[in-house]
Amino acid sequence: MVKLEELITSHNGKLLLSGNEAIVRGAIEGGIKVAAAYPGTPSTEIIDTLFKISKKVGIYAEYSTNEKVALELASGAAISGARALCSMKHVGLNVASDAFITLAYTGVRGGLVIVTADDPSCWSSQNEQDNRYYARLANVPMFEPSNSQEAKEMTISAFELSEKLELPILLRTTTRISHTLGPVSLNPIKKISSHEEFVRDTERFVMVPRNALVMHDKLLKKMEKGLQISEDSPYNKIIRKESKKIGIITSGNPFNYAYEANERLGLKASILKLGMSFPLPVQQILDFIKDLKKVIVVEELEPILESEVRSISSSLKQRPIIYGKLTDNFPRNREYSTKIVMSGLSESLSLKSIPENIDLTKITSNSTPSRPPVLCPGCPHRASFYILKTTLGKRFIYCTDIGCYALGIQPPLQIGDLLICMGASLGTASGVSQTLKEPAVAIVGDSTFFHASIPALLNAVYNKHRIVVLVLDNLTTAMTGFQPHPGVELTEYEGIPIEEVAKGCGVKYVKVVDPMDIDGAQKIIKNAIALDGPSVIIMRHICSIYERRQGVRHDPYKISEKDCTDCLACIKILGCPAIHIVEERVKINDVLCCGCGLCAHICPQKAINQTE
Repeated sequence: MVKLEELITSHNGKLLLSGNEAIVRGAIEGGIKVAAAYPGTPSTEIIDTLFKISKKVGIYAEYSTNEKVALELASGAAISGARALCSMKHVGLNVASDAFITLAYTGVRGGLVIVTADDPSCWSSQNEQDNRYYARLANVPMFEPSNSQEAKEMTISAFELSEKLELPILLRTTTRISHTLGPVSLNPIKKISSHEEFVRDTERFVMVPRNALVMHDKLLKKMEKGLQISEDSPYNKIIRKESKKIGIITSGNPFNYAYEANERLGLKASILKLGMSFPLPVQQILDFIKDLKKVIVVEELEPILESEVRSISSSLKQRPIIYGKLTDNFPRNREYSTKIVMSGLSESLSLKSIPENIDLTKITSNSTPSRPPVLCPGCPHRASFYILKTTLGKRFIYCTDIGCYALGIQPPLQIGDLLICMGASLGTASGVSQTLKEPAVAIVGDSTFFHASIPALLNAVYNKHRIVVLVLDNLTTAMTGFQPHPGVELTEYEGIPIEEVAKGCGVKYVKVVDPMDIDGAQKIIKNAIALDGPSVIIMRHICSIYERRQGVRHDPYKISEKDCTDCLACIKILGCPAIHIVEERVKINDVLCCGCGLCAHICPQKAINQTE
């Protein structure tokens, strides 16, 4: 990771940056004044970096409660004349979409860039939705970088286009672009003059139906200008024009695979690369395909570009044959690789064989060993799940949520029966309880509680749903990198206790307990499950990794070889990564052990003790 000092200095030259870091540099060069986000992989590093450098570069950056709030804050800044950036992962735009789609009607005055980071192959997400649809749904322009250099340049261009059209602009990345390092040429950081002022214009900015209809008409006219800008955009260009028979149309990250596959196969196909992918440059696409015999569209996830190219080609007298997902030559799911694109091109063009000098076994993204995620050593959630399992067993349904605790579904704990999206544990538990006429358990983290759970808690109180809400409070947003949330007390912020929020929502039974207090927590859960209405139990214990990062160390535990009978209870019950078998004996790795003591509690032989 690049040093922050290098990222914010005003000089020419080059830096090796990830796509996320390049977006930050582009925002700085583009004169950003406000940044807001809720952290979510693969976009997290954008707000993390902006937050760390905010005071040094004179911008305001915040971790917002959720993506909708973040976008509303950024839009308020942009409508007031400041350049603003709001970043989120793909599912975050679902949360923000209520504000986003109407924001296209009102438009902005200062530039507003919305980064949506898609996640093909679900590397860290619950779905692999294609957010190119959102550009079409809201009718706003979209850029798609294919490397870090373009990520920086497109961020700057997006600010400029946003102010030119007075529209928010989508900058779509994917996990590969967000996290891959690449050389980035820097421009001097110049002070961008701006005039921050809220100029009242009720007909434009107050979206009652009468005004909304007028603004929709204006949006359509803005996008007519956007179409011409796309036609002339330097990001939409023919990379190579060799073959008069075969053409490839692609955008974003798949361009890299398409280019390499074209080279390896020796096709010498012409390639049209679309960097400003919406609105599509219709005339440019027509000019590109009109004399071709075959056109292959290479895109990840949905056949959006392919469908539009097919529609565009319908005006030609001599239409080329178009290949893609709709002809079953390319998969409609998961992240692409050079191997996948080579196979798709070969199938589309009916190549009899792959050239002999190409070893496809070496062109794969699946060569690394499987490394499934697990709860960290000393994770307090492991204790919480152990308590649930030993207190309630499998009698009740466990509705879990998005966060580290989703890993509770892994053996041997196996807690978690239903997971949909951020904050859904409370709502789904209410539905399960109402239908089955018995209590259900909702498991949610502290950050997720503030993000999207409070409305569902209010609903459960009002409708008297029999749910036990377990808020696993590890005092940080652990999964995405230990960012703060409203429940965390910082130097300049006073934390908002979750228990006070729960009481304010009307919950009568609210308890706070340390999950390392096994007996105390079990009693509280037994009381809660017997209630007729909702209850909230905050299982509060600091994240073990976060605690270590703060310099706190606890003595590790060790296993007495004399007393240990190798019953493997510590492994079979807890599944802690610090406990393993060495030379046919159970051992505790004293480097990994965080000294939580849970294993000592469950050992039937009392063979585990803390070192001095």
